[in-house]
Amino acid sequence: MATLTINEQKKVSHIEPEVYGHFSEHLGRCIYGGLFVGETSPIPNVNGMRVDVVNALKELRIPVLRWPGGCFADEYHWQDGIGPREQRKRMVNTHWGGVVEDNAFGTHEYFELCRQLGCKTYINGNVGSGTVREMSEWVEYMTFDGISPMAVLREKNGHKDPWRVNYFGVGNENWGCGGNMNPDYYANLYRHYQTYVRHYNHAAPIKKICCGANVDDYDWTNEVLETTFRHSPEEAHGFMDGLSLHYYVHPTGWKHKGSATEFSNDIWYKTMYKAMYMDTLVTEHGKIMDQYDPDKEIGMIVDEWGGWYEVEPGTNPGFLYQQNTIRDALIAGVTLNIFNQHSDRVKMACLAQVVNVLQAVILTEGPNMIKTPTYHVMHMYRHHQDADLLESRLDGVKTVGTEVDQVPQVSASSSMDQDGNITVTLANLSATCSEPVDVVLKEAGWGRLLEARVVASDDIHDCNTFQDPNKVEERDLEIQMDPQGKGFHVELPAASVAEVRFTRL
Repeated sequence: MATLTINEQKKVSHIEPEVYGHFSEHLGRCIYGGLFVGETSPIPNVNGMRVDVVNALKELRIPVLRWPGGCFADEYHWQDGIGPREQRKRMVNTHWGGVVEDNAFGTHEYFELCRQLGCKTYINGNVGSGTVREMSEWVEYMTFDGISPMAVLREKNGHKDPWRVNYFGVGNENWGCGGNMNPDYYANLYRHYQTYVRHYNHAAPIKKICCGANVDDYDWTNEVLETTFRHSPEEAHGFMDGLSLHYYVHPTGWKHKGSATEFSNDIWYKTMYKAMYMDTLVTEHGKIMDQYDPDKEIGMIVDEWGGWYEVEPGTNPGFLYQQNTIRDALIAGVTLNIFNQHSDRVKMACLAQVVNVLQAVILTEGPNMIKTPTYHVMHMYRHHQDADLLESRLDGVKTVGTEVDQVPQVSASSSMDQDGNITVTLANLSATCSEPVDVVLKEAGWGRLLEARVVASDDIHDCNTFQDPNKVEERDLEIQMDPQGKGFHVELPAASVAEVRFTRL
């Protein structure tokens, strides 16, 4: 039996809400048909944004939404997406499916979506094919409050007041689709470009995100930081607020990713092993960051993560549309627990992607919408947002898996919110076996249960479809509270993610 011992008197670090962020790209049906349908659509919308999708995302307390990419960001020229829609430039989306992009969703539409969601904004700028001037003028267009060419243009296009840009990414995947650059070359470009991401509103400065590594490219992290910090380490803290990291779980490899819904138990455990690898990545990249930034002023920004499989049969391979099963619920539960445990360094993470692409929380088909198993996990975990990580220790955890891929059976994290409520999240990585878990607190008196929920199903392949939209969802979880209020006992079902919230008597 596993035992999770929690010291509720010791808060380790703060879990920023942005750790539970999302990513939207002009890719497949993420934007068009997923988030945005236009004002004339018969699908209920407010200013073109789908009402059902916006409402579902608000239930997650979505903290931040990254846009416009992804690889698309480094071929996106923002002036193509402003002004009257009928006059906007049409282009071919060369990265994703070769379809026509009519730029109906641009800067104004993005900020309107974030207004409806009530979330922070994260704009990704174009370094790969864009210019310093282009990036500088976009920042001016979005944020300058006064008389200037870009502010006048913004008002002409219908928005007099400036918007708030919370985060700005200076390039994306510049080691790959963003320009195939070497790390020292990109780092010098970063120093150059970020200079012109001006803080026009000093009361609300933009946090600048530097392009970090792909998976375990530790040389990239080291060389980018070495070059960025060279000659002016004090200034470097002033022009870099975050360093990104991208990691996708490809159960059977990058070239042959395997099916989203048809997989063996062996592939299940390979998936769990690769999901757990996020802990190694955050730890090792964090060690390099510590050499340059020991006070952890620069956040690790894992702004692309999730499971990536072959597309659903019969769909455009460039649209990256895949189903979402119990396996994805476990990827989410395990990964979010890891981020919580590293919340001293991880300050933002964006699941890829929010609707209809990769490990989406929502799928749409015409006017219909379904919530995926991943959605329900993120809904349970929302209580960790803006809470404090509590010191904890897992003992007696068994190892499960195959001879090649072995993982701890239980993953966990715990936090205390501002009202003194404790949230414990647990994941059982075994595909076949339930597991009893004791959760023990340092003091007595924590006996008032607020809720206990679980995402589980009878079959690890189960998913929600438009024919059966509620096959996998949250349900009540039976637990036994300790009579003295020193914790609880729970039997975790096989392949499950659970959340228990409680407070003092």
